[in-house]
Amino acid sequence: MADSQFGGGNWKASSTASCLREYATPLLRGSYTEETGRDLFRVTAELSRQVGWSAFDAGQHGAAQRHFIQALRLARAAGDVQVGAYVLTTMSLATFLQGYPSEAVDMAEGAYERAKHLPGATKVLSFAKLAQARAHARAGESKEASTALVLSENLLGHARPGTDPAWMNYYTHERLATDATEIHRDLGRPNDAIKWSRQADEMPTDRYTRAVGIRLAVEASAYLQKHDLDKGLATGRRSVGLLSQVRSARAHSYIHTLTATLASQREDKRVTAFIAHSRQCLPTAS
Repeated sequence: MADSQFGGGNWKASSTASCLREYATPLLRGSYTEETGRDLFRVTAELSRQVGWSAFDAGQHGAAQRHFIQALRLARAAGDVQVGAYVLTTMSLATFLQGYPSEAVDMAEGAYERAKHLPGATKVLSFAKLAQARAHARAGESKEASTALVLSENLLGHARPGTDPAWMNYYTHERLATDATEIHRDLGRPNDAIKWSRQADEMPTDRYTRAVGIRLAVEASAYLQKHDLDKGLATGRRSVGLLSQVRSARAHSYIHTLTATLASQREDKRVTAFIAHSRQCLPTAS
């Protein structure tokens, strides 16, 4: 999707919202066979989920919530449990990123339980466990986060080409490794975080600009946990270079967090220069 490359606030993401509003949704009021109706509701549910995530990425949390709820209703109308579980997992990610990890854990676990007996849902199940691991890690629940991450990785390892839905094609080991980097950073395991980040190095920067930029910001913070200022600043500059290309309030917040972490070291000229560079490239990274 375009927001992976350009961010949820770019014009292409807005055009997707227009497509949902002006073309897809009106079709639901037309006449069609039962089978066509299921397909139409299924596709519109995924489109609504995409629009919701783009809105969340752009910082429009109210609009995102409305689209997520609409996506759940459309998935239910389609009778597609797998799509519904994917939407609920996306809502879990949004919930923990807003600072409610316990609620996010419940959502991710609920998504997993709903889809665990479905054929061809391996990647959706893996993604649900990955979201659960992220929420546990943010809550400081080390054992639970590690257990969920291991299960997520095992499930993804059992996924076979052509068995999972096409809209999960983006979900690869590199994508999992990107999130695992943040999981271990949140658990205070910087060495593990950096190792996981290396596993995500092959993710195409031109296609996944936002994800790579976020991962590098997290990796930079892991270096700071190790008190390696030089590598932290160097990696942070790489992150700023990428994230300056995307319109994403969520992604830019990672740089804001990084500069806030560095605030106590402002007497160091290298830190001062990095903060000034971040402010110049990303005005929100104050």
